[in-house]
Amino acid sequence: MGDAPASAPRSSFLRYWAAAAISSFGSAVTAVAMPVLVVQLLGATPLEVGVVNAAQFVPYAVLGLLAGAYTDRWRRKPVLVWASVGRALCLGAVPALWLVGELQIWQLVIALLSFGAFSVFGFAATQSLLPRLVPRSRLVVANARLDQADAAAQTLGPAIGGGLVGLLGAPVAIIIDAISYLLDAALNASIRVDEPRPDPRTRNLRREIHDGLVGTYSHGTLGPLAVSTHIWFLANGAALTVLSLLALRTLGFTAYAFGLLLAVFGIASLIGASMAPVVGNRTGPGRVIIFARIVYPIAWLLVALAPADGVGRVLVFVALGLQGLAAGIENANEMGYWQALTPDDLLGRVNATRRSINRTMAAVGALIGGFCVGLINERPTLMGAIVGFAAAALIASSSPLRKTTNQA
Repeated sequence: MGDAPASAPRSSFLRYWAAAAISSFGSAVTAVAMPVLVVQLLGATPLEVGVVNAAQFVPYAVLGLLAGAYTDRWRRKPVLVWASVGRALCLGAVPALWLVGELQIWQLVIALLSFGAFSVFGFAATQSLLPRLVPRSRLVVANARLDQADAAAQTLGPAIGGGLVGLLGAPVAIIIDAISYLLDAALNASIRVDEPRPDPRTRNLRREIHDGLVGTYSHGTLGPLAVSTHIWFLANGAALTVLSLLALRTLGFTAYAFGLLLAVFGIASLIGASMAPVVGNRTGPGRVIIFARIVYPIAWLLVALAPADGVGRVLVFVALGLQGLAAGIENANEMGYWQALTPDDLLGRVNATRRSINRTMAAVGALIGGFCVGLINERPTLMGAIVGFAAAALIASSSPLRKTTNQA
C-alpha cells in the first residue's frame, strides 16, 4: 500500500497477503477432503457429521473472550505465527493416524477441537494486525485483496483437492493444508511491523472482556450487525452440514464433482471480491451488507428445491455461485467497516468477541443440522436454515445499517 505507515512497509502487507493466500489454498483442499473422509471413508452418521463440523468451532465458545483480551495484551504477530504452527500440527495428526490405521471419529473430533483452539487466537490476531499494516482509509481495499486471494484459493483448491482425494485419498490430501500453515507461519514471522507492547500491570481481565462486549454491542449500527451475523452463522452451520450430506449422498456427487462445486463458489467469490471496493464506494458498506444478507436465503432455497437428478445438480451449482458472489462483495466491506469504527486497542477483543459467538453459533447450527437431518431428513432441515438466513437479513435491513453511506 503506497500510503501505509513507515513502520509497516508495503512488503509487510505483501507477505501477510501471501501467507493468507497459501493457508486459504490449503483450507480449500481440506474443505473437499474432510467431508469425503467423514461421510465416505469413516461412514459417519448425520449426527456425527454435525459433531465433526462443530468441533473446530466449539473452542470459540470456551476461549473466544479470553483470546480477545490476551491478543490486545500481547503483540499480535507472534500470536499469529504460533497459532499457525499449532494448526499445522493438529491437521498433520489426521493423516498420521490414518496411515497407521488408528483414525476414528472421536480422534478426528479431538484434532479439530485443538485446531479450533489455535484458530481462536490466530483469527483474533490476524484481523487486529491488518490495521497496523495499512492505513484505515485503505482497509476495504486491503480486505478486498485478501478476499480475492481467498476466493482464488477456493477456486483452485477444491478442484485440485478433488483430484488429490481421488488420487491419494482424503487423509493424505489434508497434509497439503498442514504444510500451508507452516508456510503461513514462516511468512508472517518475516513481517516488519511496529507493535508497542502493552503494560500488563495496568490490565484487568474482567474489565477488558467487559469492554470488548460493550465495544461490540453498544454501537447503534455495529450491535445489530453483530446480532444479524450471529444468526447467519447459526443458519450457515446447519446449511453446510446438510449440503455435504445432500450432495455426496442424495445427489450422488463424486469427490471431484464436490470439489468443482466449491470451486464455483470460489470463482464467484473472486468476482465479488474484485467488485467489493467499487460497489462499497458507490452504495455504502451498509447497503452492500444488506443486499448480501437478502441473497443468501434465495441461494439456499435453490439448494432445498433441487431435485435428485441432473437438473438438481445444476441448481446447486447455480446456488453456490450466487452465494459466493454475494459473500465476495459483502465480506471486504463488512470487515473494513468493523476495523474502521473500532479503536485499535479494542480490535483484538471486539474481533474475538464477534468471532467467538459467530463460531459458537456455527457449531450449534452444525449440531442442530446433523440432528435434524437424522430426524426429519435433509430438505426440511435446510428449509429451517433458510428461515434463519431470512431472519438475519431482516435484522440487518431494519437497522441503521441501511442508512450507512461511508465508513465514518
